[in-house]
Amino acid sequence: MKLGLILTGGSPAKELDLAKRADDAGFSSVYSCDFFSSNALTRVAAIAAVTKNIKVGTGIANSFTRSPMVLASGVQDIDAISGGRMILGLGTGLERMNVEWYGVEYGKPVTRVKELISLLRKVFANDGIGFGFEGENWQIKIPAYMRGKGARPDIPIWLAAVNRGMIKAAGTVADGMVGHPVHTRKWHREVTLPILAEATDASGRAADACPVYPHLITAINDNRDDAIMDAKRQIGFSFSVEHYHSILDIHGQRDVGVKCRSHLATYDFEAMAHCIPDELVDEIAVACTPDEAPDRLKQWADVTPEPMIFPASIGVAPDRQAQNMEAILSLPRKVAA
Repeated sequence: MKLGLILTGGSPAKELDLAKRADDAGFSSVYSCDFFSSNALTRVAAIAAVTKNIKVGTGIANSFTRSPMVLASGVQDIDAISGGRMILGLGTGLERMNVEWYGVEYGKPVTRVKELISLLRKVFANDGIGFGFEGENWQIKIPAYMRGKGARPDIPIWLAAVNRGMIKAAGTVADGMVGHPVHTRKWHREVTLPILAEATDASGRAADACPVYPHLITAINDNRDDAIMDAKRQIGFSFSVEHYHSILDIHGQRDVGVKCRSHLATYDFEAMAHCIPDELVDEIAVACTPDEAPDRLKQWADVTPEPMIFPASIGVAPDRQAQNMEAILSLPRKVAA
């Protein structure tokens, strides 16, 4: 099993250092994420310049907060800097994030992101003078467009998906689907994988055209109970968002999400954590001792070829976060043993 790592160092300097350590530790890939406080493309470009072997990517970048051509040129630049190691992970986000955080329109996210991916692929493959695109959402005409052949004409594009409509979109047009941190193995087996299989087949694509790459909440501690509580804080905070409660329906536990959301106004992470039952932690996260971690990771082998390790951080003390990261950096060696 290959392993990816979501960089949660906070500052750009910390993420760069962590990426270099992950490269040396044998991780297959590292990812930086867009947020109102960080720019994934900027960070990934810097990471590409200081690493040698590891794949670098956005896990995820916002789909609609950059114009398509700005996004495309940034991705192509990073692919050139890295020598062809770039993966573009896109996510549409929630309407509130787009409108209130970034001041951009949201519209029909499934339709728009499918068109965006088509546009980006056309840019990546362009190897001549001039570029044009006519779509429902974007009309682009650049007669003088010139960009020499890049490192690759087919930079991988992954699409983040939570619910069924976006999962189908990923299976139809994307090279991979980024799973949400609170997706359960049961959800992926009974919902994600069947929808992806149906969508790839209907689109005339190979059955393995769109693998799942889940953000896998990970909390490793010599004290198993502490590890479980750290994971519960992260899970509880995610389930304070109502959009993700559909995942709980398949377990008959939507009430868990409702309880978590009731503590959102006070950001009471401890209260949210105590809403999460142990059996749900096992379905969502790797929360265990260092010796148990390889076997816990193997539980995901039928779901994904490469889980993206997502270190638990919400409500977790800095010393515990540091301890968890050290244990995480040892995972490639342990999994390969």
